Amino acid sequence: MTLKIFKSYTKSTRGTVLVDRKNIWKGKPHKSLTVGRHSTGGRNNLGRITSRHKGAGHKQKYREIDFYRKKDDMIAKIERIEYDPNRSAYVALIKYKDGVMNYIIAPNKIKIGDEVISGRNKKIEAGNCMPLSDIPAGTSIHNIELSPNGGGKLARSAGSSAQISGVDENYCIIKLGSGEIRKVINTARATIGSVSNNDHQNIKIGKAGRNRWKGIRPQSRGVVMNPVDHPHGGGEGKTSGGRDPVSPWGQSAKGLKTRKNKRTNKFIISRKAKRI
Repeated sequence: MTLKIFKSYTKSTRGTVLVDRKNIWKGKPHKSLTVGRHSTGGRNNLGRITSRHKGAGHKQKYREIDFYRKKDDMIAKIERIEYDPNRSAYVALIKYKDGVMNYIIAPNKIKIGDEVISGRNKKIEAGNCMPLSDIPAGTSIHNIELSPNGGGKLARSAGSSAQISGVDENYCIIKLGSGEIRKVINTARATIGSVSNNDHQNIKIGKAGRNRWKGIRPQSRGVVMNPVDHPHGGGEGKTSGGRDPVSPWGQSAKGLKTRKNKRTNKFIISRKAKRI
């Protein structure tokens, strides 16, 4: 994919950088693989805001993605590559020999007409899905299961991938894009290659309205509020809050560890790289 840079005819196009989607499917998604999506506006069933700064936005249909890839030993052909409003990566519509169609996360550099397959002892080619025990060390993978038949959970966003570093008995040692190194049981599956749309990180939206289309509402800084509304609020003139950055409820916004899943700590060899 290439980037699309606009001439600065208006303020909104000055500095705008988008991904050029000229080779992506222009029509509607495959109807039987879509479901309607209700907009919550960040509210729960009682009408109370549980996710702030959400609301409005364009209507979206949810594409049902096959994260499991359980249809083994049957070749599927890439019918088309589509944009998906629900994720940063593109999705590929595949058709199996028996006529069944599915959406999968599109791997990088895959083309219409290419063939993919899942199962044991398959070729190490982009889009093929197989157990981790069949994938050699050093291979880039994505859509990685954490447990067998659990569906892909890791490395699913645009441009992301992980790498198999080695083997430890019944586990594969995997280095994630964040720098974290962890063990995953070798009967879990993963897909070969990295995820498509790796230029997604270079997008510059150019105007606030584009965030409104995506359902993201404006956000006020804590330092412009009153003390009753935010810990950073108050003060004469402009102040930076006078304390370490915190959320409206006082929880530290920088560096506080919030992970509580001690059950899987034993699988993590080293944590993700720290920010500089």
